[in-house]
Parts: sequence; structure tokens; C-alpha cells
Amino acid sequence: MKLELRRIGNSLGVILPKATLTGWGVGEGDMLELTERGIRPPAPKGTSHQVLDELKRSLSLAVVRRCTPQEIRAQSLANLHRWKKQGTWVSAYDEWTAILHKGGDGELFAAMLGRDDNSTRLRQSMPYVGLLSQEEVKTIYEEAGA
Repeated sequence: MKLELRRIGNSLGVILPKATLTGWGVGEGDMLELTERGIRPPAPKGTSHQVLDELKRSLSLAVVRRCTPQEIRAQSLANLHRWKKQGTWVSAYDEWTAILHKGGDGELFAAMLGRDDNSTRLRQSMPYVGLLSQEEVKTIYEEAGA
């Protein structure tokens, strides 16, 4: 949707459709957030765990959108190999290793993007770091309000 920039008093601004504001759950007197990428409603309320879970899922979704399953597997296995040599290992890495070696693309994507407890737990130790640029990660953190 295109919004017209118009004079409001001594300033310039936009008028947002009421339906949009209702959809965002905001009304008169509420606050909106302005970033380099646009105007948006405030970050969703919830526990810090829920916010972190959704942030990790957003990062995973960006990886899935940007990379092929083969690229995700290659980077993940390289990271896991390096972390094992460094003695930085948790039990979730054993599960990721099995998914990366034996699981199909569906199982990989389910672990990366699922909303079930197991997927959420696995994303707390995601091995596919390094597939997004620092700028992409920064943007995702900003959008999450983190």
C-alpha cells in the first residue's frame, strides 16, 4: 500500500488506515516504532522466552529463504565439526548431526521452522550460524525489537 506524504501542521507525515491500526492492535495514544525499514506496531508482548523463540525462528526462516538445503547442511556440519574439536558440545548437537546426515529436507525444515517444543528446543542450539550477513541479522533483531 502506498501512503501519501502530506503536510500536518508544520511537519510532514502520513495517515495510516484505521483498518491497519486495528489489525496491529493499536489506537489513539498508543505508540508505533519507526525504523529505517518503516513504521510498525510495537514488538509483541510475551515472556522473554517467547520473544527469544520467535527471534530464533525468524533467523531460521531467513536462512531457509536465502540458502539451499545443501548449503545449510554444509555450513551446519562444518560448524558442528569445529565446535566438537573445540570441546564446545551439547546434546542437541547430536540431534542436529542426525538430522543433517540422515534426515530429509522436510525433517531439516521442520526442525528449523517448527513451532513444536522439540523444534523450539533445537533452535536454541542452531548449528547453521554464519549463513546470514551481519546486516541481515541486525535487521532481524531490529524487527523483533531485540
